[in-house]
Amino acid sequence: MEHNSSNFIRSIITEDLETGKRDNVYTRFPPEPNGYLHIGHAKSIVINFGLADDFNGKTNLRFDDTNPLKEDTEYVEAIKEDVEWLGYEWDGMFFASDYFEEMYNRAILLIKKGKAYVDDLSADEIRQYRGTLKEPGKESPYRNRSIEENIDLFERMRKGEFENGTKVLRAKIDMSSPNINLRDPVIYRVSHTTHHNTGDAWCIYPMYAFAHPLEDAIEGITHSLCTTEFEDQRPLYNWVIEECEMEHKPQQIEFGRLGITNTVMSKRKLKQLVDEKFVDGWDDPRMPTISGLRRKGYTPESIREFVKETGVSKGSGTVDEAMLEHFVREDLKLKAPRTMGILKPLKVVITNYPEDQVEMLDAEINPEVPEMGTRQIPFSREIYIEQEDFLEDPPKKYFRLFPGNEVRLKHAYFIKCEDVIKDADGNVIEIHCTYDPETKSGSGFTGRKVKGTIHWVDAKHALPAEFRLYEPLILDKLENEEDSTEQVSSEEKTFLDFVNDQSLEVLQGFVEPNMKEVAAHDKFQFFRHGYFNVDPKHSTNEKIVFNRIVSLKSSFKLK
Repeated sequence: MEHNSSNFIRSIITEDLETGKRDNVYTRFPPEPNGYLHIGHAKSIVINFGLADDFNGKTNLRFDDTNPLKEDTEYVEAIKEDVEWLGYEWDGMFFASDYFEEMYNRAILLIKKGKAYVDDLSADEIRQYRGTLKEPGKESPYRNRSIEENIDLFERMRKGEFENGTKVLRAKIDMSSPNINLRDPVIYRVSHTTHHNTGDAWCIYPMYAFAHPLEDAIEGITHSLCTTEFEDQRPLYNWVIEECEMEHKPQQIEFGRLGITNTVMSKRKLKQLVDEKFVDGWDDPRMPTISGLRRKGYTPESIREFVKETGVSKGSGTVDEAMLEHFVREDLKLKAPRTMGILKPLKVVITNYPEDQVEMLDAEINPEVPEMGTRQIPFSREIYIEQEDFLEDPPKKYFRLFPGNEVRLKHAYFIKCEDVIKDADGNVIEIHCTYDPETKSGSGFTGRKVKGTIHWVDAKHALPAEFRLYEPLILDKLENEEDSTEQVSSEEKTFLDFVNDQSLEVLQGFVEPNMKEVAAHDKFQFFRHGYFNVDPKHSTNEKIVFNRIVSLKSSFKLK
């Protein structure tokens, strides 16, 4: 994982290599192509690719495509793009469906060994027969079919003679095992469904718990790294590899999942948000998907550093979203050019400035990186400022613009509010000010000081822009309610009750004219407003759309 932080997986790998148990490191990242990757998957990507890189090993990208009902080539392409964007290259790209013939042959082997049988029980009956954590399971009446009958039925399942749900192939292990995963798990089911990769070549498909260990073994994976919800399945993983007589014997190792406040990490739930139009697709900037984070403006470096900081342990944990925001701020502060944008414009007329004059003012591109140079911004008689930077009747310690007060315009002059123009309803629509030509920024003027500095854009030359400001899509707590998303009873509420209907605010404003040539995903720090990314989906030649990545300040501190 690039910086050699110690963790229990690294210790296992190191010992395996030192003792000669393994002579290489071969990992894999094995997503199911049934949705887009999210920040939790980023942790798995960084761990699998990073550890293999540290030990000069290899990593495969493998699609666990054993459920054609939910899979799509759109997801395959999106996953490939996300892994590459995060900065990783796979050594081989494979699909579970590449191995369907071998999996079928290994299932035949199990039948011949008396280790698998065709069952006619329905899914509900199999569930009833399985028992509970306290009660042992009950054997299926079809469990003791002859080997010959099982082979005949399984071959006919493959030929398409049976309807969906009428027959399954089950491993014959132990119906009284304390581990429910070993109570004759289903390893094949009938599904007359077209597969994104194999078309209609198959009408039976292996179950994930059977297919996954075989895929690892076929590819020669040494360390099969997964999250802790698969820990109870490890005995089945090992049973499949052993009983299917696989040459390579990978080791499954589990690590804790990554959770983040104010979000959900279930692909099923994320798909529901997309399907029910709560969001603008899988790449909506409010989504915790990698594509959503990319569109919002996160950088691959910030996500990798965030994942490394969360560490690798057995325990699952939820971290504050402010921690993720911290890393993108740290990454962008030395990369992003500074500029000025007005999100809620209020016109200012500088009455004593010459009507036809336009002057160009110098402004640094990034004061923390002087070598980035300077930019020039136009200044003339009419400008826009933020509505919040003027109050007609200000409270104490308000140092921005109000009648009779003087402020500094960033990179420009001091201006003083002389008059306020209102519409028929009494709303302030324009401010008239005067400027002091002696106070030009950079001139060394020391005659007097002002306490407030505000930003602005020139009204004649400014470009129209749309600004999209985001709040968390999912609230951990409902207003005036103690229940969190993890604690609420499913009968009472679903996660959709926690969707924040105030998660997006769209504002129409202006930016400096030198932003005319920006491209999708260009990133900037707007003075006082935060870091913004040029939206790749909605920006046009007529109007640039900026997504706010993160505000400028946070109370979050790394320990």
